[in-house]
Amino acid sequence: MRVNLVCPVRAVALALLCLALSVFAAPLAKISGAVDSKAPFTRERLFAVLDSAGGSGTWMEWDRNGVQDPSMMSVLGPSFKSNNPPQMVWVVSDRERPLMAVLFAKGAGEVIVFYELSALDAKPEPLKLNPRPSAAELFADYREVAPSEYVHMDEPNLKLSVSGKRIRFTYRKADETPLRFDRDFAQKNFVEKRSEVRSYMDFFQFEYALMLRAFVQSVHGMFNWQSWHWYMTPWNYRALIKPEEVEAILMKGTPPEYITIFKTKAAGGEMVEFRVTGNGFYELDVVAP
Repeated sequence: MRVNLVCPVRAVALALLCLALSVFAAPLAKISGAVDSKAPFTRERLFAVLDSAGGSGTWMEWDRNGVQDPSMMSVLGPSFKSNNPPQMVWVVSDRERPLMAVLFAKGAGEVIVFYELSALDAKPEPLKLNPRPSAAELFADYREVAPSEYVHMDEPNLKLSVSGKRIRFTYRKADETPLRFDRDFAQKNFVEKRSEVRSYMDFFQFEYALMLRAFVQSVHGMFNWQSWHWYMTPWNYRALIKPEEVEAILMKGTPPEYITIFKTKAAGGEMVEFRVTGNGFYELDVVAP
């Protein structure tokens, strides 16, 4: 029997090379700034600081029970094991490098530490509903106006209802210019059709982002995907509306009652579907098997 052994000199060289690569590898996260407060941040100042750091981006709250991105956990993992764990964590993803904000206690006050992330690098996982917490926790930003009927505290047009195996979110925001459907779309040439389909796809991407902010980001811990995962192509591609589906809708020349923008079966068998009318009505249905 022949056994291949790496010579000692070569083994040492390989070990040194691995050590050098680990030392000089780009960090998953690095501190980019911090803002102190001698007293706990007021809500107004907290969001003013976040808005100033995030620019035009949208901050999304991190969920400890959701899928974890290694770049974030390189900071959060050790922090949660310390004597001063994070109080809240947010991420803004629509920039060249994602930015994470972590709120810590500091003496009698608080500090927000900003970390620039190498990427949001969790591997895509199937969508799953987390074990449902209490309604008070899940719908903390809503008030109950009737049995199993809720209205968002800051946005009265955003509502949800719970009935049997169904959770239904609705949001109304009337459009000044309703979605137009050309009756002569089928007669257009290939280039014209392609251009129009692209315009509709852009519109539906905007509608999808609006629904994510209204529905997904207004509840706490409902899904295993973090808020930013819903925007990422490797995560949402199979469920999002496709150009060929848009073309099939346009070929009919008349608007359907609803247009499904996102639809998937979650890991537990629940159907999760985002729908729009194209005229300012939005809906998310979550239906258990």
